[in-house]
Amino acid sequence: MKVEVKKVDALKRELRFEVPKDRVNKTMEEVYEAIGKAAKVKGFRQGKVPHNVLVSTHGKMAQEETIKKLIPEVYHEGIDKEKIDPIDLPEIADVNLKDGILTFTAKLDIRPEIKVKNYKGIKIQRKSSKVTDEDINKTLDILKKGQGQDKEVVMDDAFAHGLGFPNLVEFKSALTRQLEMDKDRQNRMDVEHQIVGALLKETKFVIPQTLLMKQMDYRLHEARQHYKSHGMPEAEIQKKENELREQLKEAVERDVKVYLLFGEIAKVEKIASTTKNDNIMTKVMEFLLKEASWQEVK
Repeated sequence: MKVEVKKVDALKRELRFEVPKDRVNKTMEEVYEAIGKAAKVKGFRQGKVPHNVLVSTHGKMAQEETIKKLIPEVYHEGIDKEKIDPIDLPEIADVNLKDGILTFTAKLDIRPEIKVKNYKGIKIQRKSSKVTDEDINKTLDILKKGQGQDKEVVMDDAFAHGLGFPNLVEFKSALTRQLEMDKDRQNRMDVEHQIVGALLKETKFVIPQTLLMKQMDYRLHEARQHYKSHGMPEAEIQKKENELREQLKEAVERDVKVYLLFGEIAKVEKIASTTKNDNIMTKVMEFLLKEASWQEVK
């Protein structure tokens, strides 16, 4: 097997493969053997069809199966031999089987070189999740306006009953718990944002275009489904999609950077999935939070 590597840009590579006759013939013989066991040809018992008959009746199928079997085998051997680390599946093109020799091209993006530093001990500030009287009063004011359409509403047991609580004390207690949970969730998001921001500031690298396009397509697909579910006409969805593509550019780039950074940290720290439901991104964030330098603020 021959493989030629062409450097298209910083991350894109084009690999040209050539598989010699002897290997192609060997694989094709294996394919014909498998076809021969299952083929049903009139005038012959199953499994007893002569090779020349199989060639005339199943030749095209054998050729297709040979190509289908060889390409992934040869591709993986090639990237191992050339020590290439692809970021995603390759784009296979220019497939040709002529005079017993198979040639094809694989276009791919390699994984960028990422040197993550200072990811331990990141300084983060976490706000208090304690609910103040001011927080409760603000929420009650919103509820009063909602109940009375800006009219004066008396905050008493009757008001609590209308919201499904036995009395005002129970309602305020439940409201406090809910506000604490909301604050806690918001504070968690805030510290994670600080972690990601610190990492992005410290690490610079080239982003593979393949991943950017895939993430953009995923985001646009989600948006399209949302618009469709709300009955938006196709022409309007297309217009929105074009606008969104520009608006999402920065967020998509950030998503891909974080994905690659977390992947590198997982590799360095040997953080791996232990169950099918494990999320590496979540596990890396948990690791970074444990290693962070915390400071509580009001």
